[in-house]
Amino acid sequence: MNLHMKSTVAAALMLAGLGFASQAHADAVDDITKAGAINVGIFSDFPPFSSASADMSIKGYDVDVAQAIADALKVKLNLVSVTGQNRIPYLTDKRVDILMSVGYSKEREEVIDFAAAYAPYYIAVIGPAALSVKGKEDLADKSIAVNRGTLEDTSLTEAAPASADIKRFDNYNSVIQAFISGQTQLMVVGNDVGAQVLAKQDALKPEQKFQLLTSPSHIGLNKHEDRLKTAVNDAVAKMLADGKLDESSKAWLKTPLNPENLKD
Repeated sequence: MNLHMKSTVAAALMLAGLGFASQAHADAVDDITKAGAINVGIFSDFPPFSSASADMSIKGYDVDVAQAIADALKVKLNLVSVTGQNRIPYLTDKRVDILMSVGYSKEREEVIDFAAAYAPYYIAVIGPAALSVKGKEDLADKSIAVNRGTLEDTSLTEAAPASADIKRFDNYNSVIQAFISGQTQLMVVGNDVGAQVLAKQDALKPEQKFQLLTSPSHIGLNKHEDRLKTAVNDAVAKMLADGKLDESSKAWLKTPLNPENLKD
C-alpha cells in the first residue's frame, strides 16, 4: 500500500511539474492576445527610425512597422523605450515581446532569434547633386568627411583611392557641418544620419551617390517562438508587397526602398 501511495504521489508531482513547465513555456502569441497588447522595445531617440514628434509621441520607420505587426495580431501597440545595453535582457526577461532595429550577428543568435530583415541600414557616400560620383574610383582627389574610428571610417579607408582626402572628425555633427559648409565635397555616413541631411538641405540638394556596406536591421524575438516569428514575417512581407514599406522609406529615410538592401 505504501509503495502504491508513493507511486501515486510521484505521478501526481510529475504531472504537476509538466503543467508548470507548460505554463513556463506559454506561447508568446497567446500571451500577447490575452494581454491585448504587444510590447515592442524601441530606441526613443533614433531618428529617422524612431524619435519624439511635436506632440511627444514616438514616430518613425520602426514605429510604422511595429504598428503593422500590432494590427496584424489585432492588439494594441505598446512602445517600450530601451537602450543598447538593456534591450536584450528586456527581451529575454519578457519585458518586451520583440525588439526593433537589431543587427544580425552570430553572437546575438546564440541568445535570441531573428525575424526577416525589415529595414535597410547601409553606409552611403553622400554629395551634392551637381557633383558626379558613381563609384569608388570617383572618390579620387575628393575631400570626404567621416566619423573617426567608426565602421564608416573603416569602410571608406578600404574603398577610397590613395588620392582621396579623407577628413576625420570626432562626431557626426562635425561630419555634417563639414559637408554642409563646403569644407568637404562628400561625406560618408549611415543612412539614418544621411536621411536627416537629405531632408533639410534643399539648397545643397544632397543625394546618395553609392553604398559602401549594407547591413539590414532585423526584428529580434525570443527563441522557440515560431508562431510569433511567422506573424512578424507575414506582417513585414505584406508591407513589402502592398508598398507600405516603400512609403515609410520615402517618408522617413527620404529614399525609395530597395529590396536588395534587405539582404544580409
